[in-house]
Amino acid sequence: MNTIWADRDGVHDALGTVGQLEQWARQCGLSPASKLTRDDLDSARALRDAVRRLAASALDDDRPGAVPDLSTEDALGVLNGFLGALSPELLHDQDGGYRRGWSTELRGFARTLSNVALDATDVLDEAGRRLGVCHGPGCVLYFARVPARRGWCSDACGNRARVARHYQRTKGGAGR
Repeated sequence: MNTIWADRDGVHDALGTVGQLEQWARQCGLSPASKLTRDDLDSARALRDAVRRLAASALDDDRPGAVPDLSTEDALGVLNGFLGALSPELLHDQDGGYRRGWSTELRGFARTLSNVALDATDVLDEAGRRLGVCHGPGCVLYFARVPARRGWCSDACGNRARVARHYQRTKGGAGR
């Protein structure tokens, strides 16, 4: 979700090229077995935008630049499209027991994205407890709420928010 980010120059997309998608995949431990394509990039961006839209809806996020121009229903359709390619199956566990797994006919990066979509459902299912909206000035990031009281994606955003609050409190009295 955080491949959309902002700085003083505006909102940016870290998945602008196939090369950037390949870099992101490597950084996330999702190294593709073959060269990625423009279709893979389009699919990854569609999934990312759908998950951001659903997170925004679950968390009442209306920050400018943070929420993709996509309806919640369309976002559900995109996410469910990825999930529809997965089927539950029972697998042997290493300890001799059983565990639920997922099978799919998909290959390549499409399979990887379906698994990412499955992980996203876990996060969205508990969005209010597990996911936070950064309210640092101009920030468009989401973050894991660990600890639960955490309010910003980073110390830098927390500092910017505190400075902005201080400025708002003191600017009214400074001109008198």
